[in-house]
Amino acid sequence: MELLGKSKEELQAMLAAMGEPTYRAAQIYHALYAERKLSLNEMTTLPEALRKRLSEKAHVHLPAVQQRFVSKDGSVRYLMALPVGDDKITARLASVEAVFMPSDGRQTICISTQAGCAVDCQFCLTAQLGLIRNLTAGEILAQILLPLKDMAAHGELTPQTNVVLMGQGEPLLNFDAVMGAMRIALDPRAMKISPRHVTLSTSGIVPGIARLAEEKVRPKLAVSLNASCDEQRDVLMPINKKYPLRVLLDACKKFPRGSREYVTFEYVLLGGVNDSPDDARRVAKLMSDLGRVKVNLIPWNPGALPYAEPTPERVADFHRILLQKGVPAFTRYSRGRDVMAACGQLALTQIAAAQ
Repeated sequence: MELLGKSKEELQAMLAAMGEPTYRAAQIYHALYAERKLSLNEMTTLPEALRKRLSEKAHVHLPAVQQRFVSKDGSVRYLMALPVGDDKITARLASVEAVFMPSDGRQTICISTQAGCAVDCQFCLTAQLGLIRNLTAGEILAQILLPLKDMAAHGELTPQTNVVLMGQGEPLLNFDAVMGAMRIALDPRAMKISPRHVTLSTSGIVPGIARLAEEKVRPKLAVSLNASCDEQRDVLMPINKKYPLRVLLDACKKFPRGSREYVTFEYVLLGGVNDSPDDARRVAKLMSDLGRVKVNLIPWNPGALPYAEPTPERVADFHRILLQKGVPAFTRYSRGRDVMAACGQLALTQIAAAQ
């Protein structure tokens, strides 16, 4: 049995089946997620005899860090080989990526929820991979735990960790595993990451947004918009043909949010495609009746695709128009572009800058 990704209740059931007191489950849960002890040998709060018994039935399989790419801005892209299991979910060889981004007073970790992606956004390199497979809850958590452990060894951690589910894959198409991982990440008895420091980004899977809204404790919601009308979005994001803007925006309008919580709309600016003043005015109109929202403008990051970066002037004009129309807007320049770690660049690329 794989331990990583198991909830406290699942661990209790396993210990009970072994005839062990269930309080041992709390010890394993704390050791794995709070103390980041990622092997049974490290869990010295457990008696040696129990560790030996457990090792015959259970294990912690971690992704192997194949390469570690360090950007000139301090970001680190981890290319990880996923362990091969004996079930249908993990039987297929796969690799995945996570990105560690240090900032003053915090670190942000961008994690993947699928190996590859099936959504086929035309401007994203990850889409070129297609969907390889879903990740398990343990494989999702490992992308947070391994960079934290690695950076702790380098003495480069701060007390606050932010997590963004914006790497490979569409989180809401792997809902059960994603939320299984997030319940552990957000648990004060486990990884202790604050819900306000975790953001889940979706291309607009409307049933998944509705399911997320029902979760008592959940990440914040971000929606990849990237177009100002259906005709444009149908081309850039084919998922729009299934969940057009009217349906998507209605789901966002209904999404519950706390007193200081916003629904974020991410808008990748593609030079000469969706970055005109008219686009900006249409986006502002889309936002006008949705409650507390904000728009993050992300200039497109270069890749082997037939698009161009927007000019600084077009970015500034788009930003200015949104603000003039009363829409909170921010321009976000991606980290790690030089090591293919930026938004839309995750495509398992191996380059010479590995460390």
